[in-house]
Amino acid sequence: MSAHKRPERVAHLLQQRLAELLARGLKDPRLGFVTITGVKMSPDLREARVFWTAHGEPEVRKETARGLSAARGYLRHELSTLGLRLLPELHFTYDEAIDRGDRIERLLREVHEADEQRSSQGPLLPEKE
Repeated sequence: MSAHKRPERVAHLLQQRLAELLARGLKDPRLGFVTITGVKMSPDLREARVFWTAHGEPEVRKETARGLSAARGYLRHELSTLGLRLLPELHFTYDEAIDRGDRIERLLREVHEADEQRSSQGPLLPEKE
């Protein structure tokens, strides 16, 4: 295997392990249902940007972010079981892609409903004789 694939393999491994740890549950009540959506490793494998999402209002997400930040040390320690030479620093980033997708879907649904409403009302211009 080539060296440039290693960050991808390590990222995948970290994503799986972090998802397992969060699914098992941590003691912090701020960490409810959190989904790890991806991990991006630095080329030297010293840092990992962990993308996550959680359902709920913005305030719930803020609390979840605080909980993840507080759990960084514990999660990093738990990753030591993976046998990596270097344990990467974990940086948690909220994944806004899900929110953007939901917003786009909602807008498309509104446009579709407006089109249906217009077509059911008949033509807007009076017909010429």
